[in-house]
Amino acid sequence: MSVVYLVSCVAQKRTSATRAKDLYVSEWFRRARDYVEACGDPWFILSAKCGLVSPDDVLGPYEQTLNTMGVRERRAWADRVQLQMDQRLPESDRIVLLAGQRYREYLMDYLRRRTLTIEVPLEGLRIGEQLSWSRLARWRSCFSFSDRRRRSLRTSARSSLP
Repeated sequence: MSVVYLVSCVAQKRTSATRAKDLYVSEWFRRARDYVEACGDPWFILSAKCGLVSPDDVLGPYEQTLNTMGVRERRAWADRVQLQMDQRLPESDRIVLLAGQRYREYLMDYLRRRTLTIEVPLEGLRIGEQLSWSRLARWRSCFSFSDRRRRSLRTSARSSLP
């Protein structure tokens, strides 16, 4: 089963341009990065400024977040990200989102049409719980999440047709 991971950006960044995977320096992002890199599957960053970013893309620091944008701006961001996904995201059976609600809200319908399974393993967890989850998950082999807090949205291409 092929998997793609999408990880949201964070506020804490280095002060100079570097690869996107090295730009974000919060503990949460470092743990999410460690986890997805250990899985060995393709992963991308959802950047509030740049949209869909490859971990090796070079970015400079910026101060922008979807959490302070209005609905119209977030929809425009999601439209841009969908176009970027059409061009850059490999086909997969499963997409795992390590991203908050504002980063997911206008992407979910698009992702449901694109893949069989969408997983949001951190949904509903407070930041401390997310950090604990990532510490445990890092030491496990990559798996389909099964704990009771997981929110898995299963769809099929056929069920999304009118």
